[in-house]
Amino acid sequence: MRRKTALILLALAVFCAALSPLLRWYAFPRLAKIPPSQYQDMVLEARNATLLDYGTMRAREVPKVTIVQTLRGDVEASERIERTAGRDVVVWDGLSYVQGPDGKMVSKIPERYIFDAHTQEPVHATGEMVDGDPVRREGIEFKWPFLTEKRDYEYFDAQARVTAPIHYRGTQDFRGVEVYYFEQTIPWTKVPFPKEMPVDGITPESVAETGTTRWYTTVRRFWVEPLTGAPVYGEEIHKEELRGGTLLGGREKVTAFSGHVKMREDYIRHTVDLVKSNRTLVLLMTSYLPWGLLTLGVVLLALSLYLEARGRHPGEPPARQPAEPEPVTA
Repeated sequence: MRRKTALILLALAVFCAALSPLLRWYAFPRLAKIPPSQYQDMVLEARNATLLDYGTMRAREVPKVTIVQTLRGDVEASERIERTAGRDVVVWDGLSYVQGPDGKMVSKIPERYIFDAHTQEPVHATGEMVDGDPVRREGIEFKWPFLTEKRDYEYFDAQARVTAPIHYRGTQDFRGVEVYYFEQTIPWTKVPFPKEMPVDGITPESVAETGTTRWYTTVRRFWVEPLTGAPVYGEEIHKEELRGGTLLGGREKVTAFSGHVKMREDYIRHTVDLVKSNRTLVLLMTSYLPWGLLTLGVVLLALSLYLEARGRHPGEPPARQPAEPEPVTA
């Protein structure tokens, strides 16, 4: 009976030991994915910002500029691209909507971002664009990979349509969550005007005819939870200028927008809570279950060997029977 039990325990130990690396290296990459139907939104604010009044073409200080960013998954498009890409793909339709203190639109820039559901690497397919212009992204955008590393990454800037390094600057604590801090600086770069302008009758084409150009620079900062790769907080020191041309009435340049853009407090709380929940799921697949199964396998193996050893040693030898007396011969 002991031998049979030992064999069962040995089989269970082998099963647990084999399942441990399979869960980490095989199941995790296939289960940890961005769902194709995901929808999320975020509100950011720049208080005491500088904003261009297109009516007077003068910059003025305003109490607040609001930026609403939305990301909506297109399931039908992702399924169509997956047929030729040979991997799980997510298609995000994003919109960055900027409005002034009066609620009127300042700018409105849509984009389509196509990427691998697990690695977040860009997948190049028809429809990849920013504000209607076809682009070919390199590097990440919006989200870091699962199990983010302490290193620099390539990050795509939608305004400038360029990819530049975003640098790892250290590990910090953000509201009870260990995060990696990343920072990227985009130097002054000439960028296109948005397709949709805030004033009726003004178009990118009509502005181009005046010779006026649009320039942009930003310092982009993200605090990223490394297991999920999700930013728990982000901000930008953002500046835009119009330069040259007859539109400025002889002036060399004028500030179109300048402000320190930060996530709104209620969205910070919601994001931190969501990331903490998702972090637990990643830990289950990468740490808790693999190490737990490996430990259980070792315990079962030790118990199996113990029972096997006990089965091979007999118990106490039986007591010797007294020898019968030999007959006495005369």
